[in-house]
Amino acid sequence: MENQSKTVRVWDPLVRIFHWSLVVSFAVAYLSSEDGEGLHEISGYIAFGLILFRILWGFIGSQYARFSDFIYSPQAVMEYLRSLLTTHPKHYLGHNPAGGWMVVLLLLGVLATGFTGMKLLAVEEGRGPLAQIEVPALISPAYADRDEDEDEEHEGRGQGENEGGEEFWEEAHEVAANLTLLLIFLHVVGVVVSSRLHRENLVRAMVTGDKRSV
Repeated sequence: MENQSKTVRVWDPLVRIFHWSLVVSFAVAYLSSEDGEGLHEISGYIAFGLILFRILWGFIGSQYARFSDFIYSPQAVMEYLRSLLTTHPKHYLGHNPAGGWMVVLLLLGVLATGFTGMKLLAVEEGRGPLAQIEVPALISPAYADRDEDEDEEHEGRGQGENEGGEEFWEEAHEVAANLTLLLIFLHVVGVVVSSRLHRENLVRAMVTGDKRSV
């Protein structure tokens, strides 16, 4: 009973399901990057959808899930980081100031990775949520021949521009994915360090939803 009185439910079920689902979907998407439109694409869509849900939940979700609860000022972040060098680092029930901003960066990282991936799909194959919607051209027969000649004239240049666009979005997608992976690594390091300093298992807390109240 004494241990139970020192714990409080912090992470609601949706936050926990989101967290571990994102871990799996991003890992699958990253490891299947050569798979093209198969597993990589499906897991990428799932990860992107999870991020959209988390952004919404950050405004209407439970207390500790809301952005207003864990987005702190730069001064608060620095004060928290300095407290880690003391014997009694400041404890937070929800995300600490540094962890809160890491959450924001991770959301932006996966969001950027998903967006660039969908844009690459649209440029390469003309499909996906970001593919341009084709509208039938309403032209008179008198201009048909002239338009056809202009299309042939610019065809070579258009292909070059398209290839350049594919290369740009492919590189942007790769950079976003690798930066997100770096953020994930820093996040894991932060969780390990914070768990040791605060003497609590943050990984288990994200499974059970409970954390120490003191």
